[in-house]
Amino acid sequence: MIECWRWFGPDDPTQLSDLPQVGATGVVTALHQFPPGTEWPSRAIAERKEMIEAAGLTWEVVESLPVSEAIKTQGTEAAAHLTAYKASMKALAQAGVRTICYNFMPILDWTRTQTHAPQPHGGTAMLFDLADFAAFDLFILKRSGATEDYPPLAQDAARDAFAQMDDADRACLTRTVIAGLPGANDGWSLDDVRARLSTYDGVDAAALRRHLIDFLSQVVPMAQELGLRLCCHPDDPPFSLLGLPRVMSSTDDYETVLRAVDIQANGATLCTGSLGVAQGFDAPDFVGRLGPRIHFAHLRNTKRLPSPDPDRPGFFEAAHLEGDTDMVATIAALMDEEARRRIEGRTDHAIPMRPDHGQEILMDRTRDSLPGYPMIGRMRGLAELRGIMAAMAKG
Repeated sequence: MIECWRWFGPDDPTQLSDLPQVGATGVVTALHQFPPGTEWPSRAIAERKEMIEAAGLTWEVVESLPVSEAIKTQGTEAAAHLTAYKASMKALAQAGVRTICYNFMPILDWTRTQTHAPQPHGGTAMLFDLADFAAFDLFILKRSGATEDYPPLAQDAARDAFAQMDDADRACLTRTVIAGLPGANDGWSLDDVRARLSTYDGVDAAALRRHLIDFLSQVVPMAQELGLRLCCHPDDPPFSLLGLPRVMSSTDDYETVLRAVDIQANGATLCTGSLGVAQGFDAPDFVGRLGPRIHFAHLRNTKRLPSPDPDRPGFFEAAHLEGDTDMVATIAALMDEEARRRIEGRTDHAIPMRPDHGQEILMDRTRDSLPGYPMIGRMRGLAELRGIMAAMAKG
């Protein structure tokens, strides 16, 4: 596998010059300065690529070329945004960047209720607690219809959690939830969140899946012609929140969408942490069923926690070898898939991967980093994953 590192651009606290010491050879990045629905200029793509290559690295994956909310809802600006998306794809292909990760999560991106939950070893990790999230939804956001989305036990737990929070706790919870909303770093208000939720009135899971397949039907043939690989990231977490539908939460969801647009360029991002939150998710089975279409892997681990709703467990970001996903078996399956591709003569036999997320440990505690992306925690994860790969390569 190609060992990669998520880098958020020139403002990322981690410098490109650090990555050779980490051991990564590939970079996963995006042009975050351009909002969804706008075209990425060729010059900006070239500048980013030149910056990466000057550090002796390669730009392996775009994560992400975001799909706008207008495309997801098929709103009035969808056609213009689709045109911009295709133009960005063409510009990336001309620059030689071949793998594009995206997601189709409505409104919400990743969602957590704590970004620095204390861990027994003295470090911290990101965490999701359904009672706290429901407290935000029911008593802070006060979303219309929210009570219908929680069983009585979850409502009681949310009420208790809210009662135990002071004003500072409630403000911190609000900031943490809103931080997972794309574009929210500009300072969304609760009214902004409510307004965006209203754009999904009448869009259920069946409609959202149709919109995803419609989008792919438009962009995948072009991707195939350009030699690009598109790979959808799963829902994080893999269940409905704020009454919004989720359509990429399981192996079956991926199988449905990949069959609907059955072209090699239409692929999957295997994120073992996001999918692994669901009880019963089997990562080696995902590889066995969909291996030829896996274009990118996020190798991270999550550990489920008790929840007042068994269908929506709590979880925290575990160390890479310590969560609910059998990482050794997953890597073995991915390496078997790579071997099969080499026999077939595929030029994309090596799967780019990155040690997605990480716990804050050691010097991470005192240095700046984006939530979920500490230097030392991810470096520990990459080293552990590299060790598994090296052992398996020697048989």
